[in-house]
Amino acid sequence: MSKKDKEIPENEAAVEQPEATDTETQETATEPTEEDKFQELNEKLATLNDKYLRLYSEYENYRKRTNVEKADLLLNGSREMMKAILPVVDDFERALAATADEGVQLIYNKMMKILEQKGLKAMESKGEPFDENLHEAITRIPAAEEDQKGKVIDVVEKGYYLNDKVLRYAKVVVAF
Repeated sequence: MSKKDKEIPENEAAVEQPEATDTETQETATEPTEEDKFQELNEKLATLNDKYLRLYSEYENYRKRTNVEKADLLLNGSREMMKAILPVVDDFERALAATADEGVQLIYNKMMKILEQKGLKAMESKGEPFDENLHEAITRIPAAEEDQKGKVIDVVEKGYYLNDKVLRYAKVVVAF
């Protein structure tokens, strides 16, 4: 081969080579590299994992809230019934104060035992310091002694708890 023949293929190779590099750069511009694909998949994984964790947390909160509501409903479901029975209990106490009938006393004791088993408990207010969270002040009277100031002197209507929550506030007379 002559020197000219050798030069032509080199020139052709030189001409062909830039074309090949142009197509490679076009392919890399349109097709993402493996690193780009990997990063994109990692981002998708992170967003899906975040969504999953949020949904799981939301479900756990819902489950805990409904369990608490169920327990509260079981404990305090009889609240309205107990409120309706309290005037009858008051009438029993008035009847016991007026008469010494043993039959009324037996019925009253049975009823109170059943109500206590269901979570009803009478409030002890007389002689205690006045607490607006437990007592409803009907009136105020002057204190006979200095140590009686701010304390409950008399109970007009008993207060009751149902499962350690106030069912009815005690109506009281407070010394000032």
